[in-house]
Amino acid sequence: MYPVRKLIATFGLLAAVASAAPAFAQTTPGGASVATPAGDGTFLLTVFLKHDQSKTLPEINRELAKQGFYKAFPPPGVEVVSWYVMMGIGQVVTLRVPANRLREVNRVLEETAWGGYRTEFYPTYDYKAAAEEARVKEGK
Repeated sequence: MYPVRKLIATFGLLAAVASAAPAFAQTTPGGASVATPAGDGTFLLTVFLKHDQSKTLPEINRELAKQGFYKAFPPPGVEVVSWYVMMGIGQVVTLRVPANRLREVNRVLEETAWGGYRTEFYPTYDYKAAAEEARVKEGK
């Protein structure tokens, strides 16, 4: 199986599990639940939009505009949690995606971002509160 198809199949399985099974929130060492919503049928997806370094930034932006990236991404109903520029890499976008909309997010990026960016996808979760509590508990 092609690596991209394998990745998409994995995300499809994750999405199916997320929507069918009860969600378990990340807990802190003390057992308290952290801020990431659980059981709402969504998951966090971090997308790396890596610049095509064979092109200048104006060339990348023209390509994205021509393909409709700025109109299509993110699709309506998909929340942008964060969107950063990572110098030397490109852009890093974390989305809150309804599990049944994963394919749509993938298609929008395939149809509008490729050519300007290479893309990588990572399912993620918010661990900040748990890490902060652990540091407090451990006296750091």
